[in-house]
Amino acid sequence: MRILLDENIPLAEEFFGELGEVTRQPGREMTAASLRGHDILVVRSITKVNAALLEGADKLRFVGTCTIGTDHIDTDLLTERGIGFASAPGSNAESVVDYVLSSLLLLSEEEGFSLSGKTVGIVGAGNVGGRLATRLDNLDVECLICDPPRAEAENRDDFLDLDALIERADIVCLHTPLVAEGEHATHHLMNRERIEALKPGTVLINAGRGDCLDGNALRERLERQADLRTVLDVWEHEPGIDEELFELVDIGTPHIAGYSVDGKMLGTEMIYQATMRHFGLPARKKLGQLKPDPWLRKIVLHSWTPPLEALSLCARACYDVRRDMLAFDRYRRRLGMAAGFDAYRREYPPRREFQTLRVELKKNKGGLRDALEGFGFSVKLGK
Repeated sequence: MRILLDENIPLAEEFFGELGEVTRQPGREMTAASLRGHDILVVRSITKVNAALLEGADKLRFVGTCTIGTDHIDTDLLTERGIGFASAPGSNAESVVDYVLSSLLLLSEEEGFSLSGKTVGIVGAGNVGGRLATRLDNLDVECLICDPPRAEAENRDDFLDLDALIERADIVCLHTPLVAEGEHATHHLMNRERIEALKPGTVLINAGRGDCLDGNALRERLERQADLRTVLDVWEHEPGIDEELFELVDIGTPHIAGYSVDGKMLGTEMIYQATMRHFGLPARKKLGQLKPDPWLRKIVLHSWTPPLEALSLCARACYDVRRDMLAFDRYRRRLGMAAGFDAYRREYPPRREFQTLRVELKKNKGGLRDALEGFGFSVKLGK
């Protein structure tokens, strides 16, 4: 068999090599001609798998996306043509949550506020939003959840509608999939009216889908009154994003929140397993056999370390969002916005998740262990 994969998918040869010839190509450059003669296509979120691309699918039997989201895939068309499909739900959820927490820690230091006592509104309680709420649970943070489809399906009366959440939240985090139409459409879910309704000082984070937020409306508010703290990892019209908006946000990155080594490798493994199931073959390869050890495996802390100081120290040891802010700015100044956007994603440096770091404590005092474990770190008490 012949397998075509996005060039940014790690361990492609290690997982898929046993099936046949593996070819890598930049995701945005895949065309109908690229697909000709290939049996398997494996993509990430930047490749639109639609009728135009599938014109070249003369042998295609399976499509996989190593991502949580599937809005870039015409799944109905794949079903119509008898082409198998799988996504990787949850694969990079921990990575996205790490990104959000790193951003909040940075803003709290810059603005001089504590996360304790804040009210965080989470829009979308799926793989990412649910994990974020769990991790914030040990920080004396009140979490408000808005997820209308889930509220209906589970008959949840503890979820809020979006307008009520905006009215109460100090921090608003968007983690919804992109749904173009229907009762629960999310295109421009955060529209002009809702952006204007945000209280001065609100932190607005979008690490879900760029089209869920009206970028023009956000830019106009920030130009008129710079009274919001904003974190955008996803944008409308990627990679040619709004440069004026980029200059106004506090933290701007090129769709890399889910780009940890661990998340991307897990996505590869999940699609490999789905591929093997589709073709009725045994999945012999395991991620544990292939994943590299983290550079930093352990930190030792004294029991009197203040919890927020400990969280900041351990988080930065794994991932500091400033690295991506500064690096992306260098890339876009050197190559231009669109080319820099894709180049940084293509050359993204290795990043490990919080869960790969073990923290050793001599004793557990003041809830330090709970705070660290709640944030995602592995904790071991010393003797």
